[in-house]
Amino acid sequence: MSFVFRPGQRQALHLLISLAGGTGSGKSLSSLRIAKGIAGPTGRIAFIDTENGRGLMYADDFPMDYGELSEPFTPARYIEALKAGAKTGAAVIILDSLSHIWTGTGGILEQQEDILQRMAGDDFKKREACRMSSWIKPKTDHKKFVTALLQIPAHVICCFRASPKIEMVRKDGGGWEVRAKESLAGAQGWIPDAEKSLPFEMTASFLLLAERPGVPIPIKLPQPLRSIFPLDQPITESCGEQLATWARGGIAALPTSTPAVDWIARIDAAQTLADLEGVGTALAAGKGALSAPQLKKARAAWDARRKTLKKAGTAAPVRDGEIQWND
Repeated sequence: MSFVFRPGQRQALHLLISLAGGTGSGKSLSSLRIAKGIAGPTGRIAFIDTENGRGLMYADDFPMDYGELSEPFTPARYIEALKAGAKTGAAVIILDSLSHIWTGTGGILEQQEDILQRMAGDDFKKREACRMSSWIKPKTDHKKFVTALLQIPAHVICCFRASPKIEMVRKDGGGWEVRAKESLAGAQGWIPDAEKSLPFEMTASFLLLAERPGVPIPIKLPQPLRSIFPLDQPITESCGEQLATWARGGIAALPTSTPAVDWIARIDAAQTLADLEGVGTALAAGKGALSAPQLKKARAAWDARRKTLKKAGTAAPVRDGEIQWND
């Protein structure tokens, strides 16, 4: 059978969005804002809650079909909950939180430890010999969940708890320093409590911090989506509306009539080269709203911030690309 090529054309797709953060970072509220924007005035939202009813505090402002998932937090039970959410006809399913499948009672880590204990008990040498084998069934079950997640006929927003991690790094001049752990699955030392490859299955992933609730820090943000998420203000329903347009095969709205001072605030708020590149891409795309002097001022601020971040050695989760200003 010959291999056939055809003209490439973007198809409608189902979104997978992840929001990770610690307590008070705005994960639940942000997920509902995105979901409301995606679903529109007539679409339904299915909210799967593992947090002992916390999601209900938003029920007055965000009408939802609500379901509570209790322990054991096995992959099979998450699959069951996802399928039940899809049966409601929901346009968007929210999993709050998906971290329990990894760290919760009955989750993957607990399952692996139980298997290892049955295989080797407290015999240290035997435990080391059996460790790899003890992961086979839990990871197989987790892969089944990921397959189900990718096949659900709805947009899905996954909330993850995140924890700050540190690492010891040898300095060039000798000695050691403690710094925030660098990870492609996280940002600024915060890493989602999840299987390490799961965030990369997402269409887009963000970190949220308690000091700026709801303000997205990109972990994974494809170029076509970067104009949707301002990096200096909380996520809104508008982000969801633009995501839905893009997912249907349309073009997301570009920023308009944003004053130069707002762009400079967004530039100054960028904490990594990836954040800065996203701001620059949005600025370049929407620059028609600025006068020539305003654009010159914003570009100067962008260049200065880029130099500062490069000098600081700030980690860039994505390639530090050149912005196409098209002057």
